[in-house]
Amino acid sequence: MTHSDFCRQQAAKAQADADATKLDNVRDRCLRSMTAWTDMADRAERVAAEREVREAASAAARAL
Repeated sequence: MTHSDFCRQQAAKAQADADATKLDNVRDRCLRSMTAWTDMADRAERVAAEREVREAASAAARAL
């Protein structure tokens, strides 16, 4: 499991918690949590993609 997968699972749990509660302040807290977890997952995926590009460029440079 990657870090982004973990973050997406936590975001889904926060969404489910928000859907299950009847209290507005708890729902708001869960939705803020979901947003934060989603942002972390997006960032982790972006970093992983950038790392792959850097590693491929580095490997290509070594091959020359």
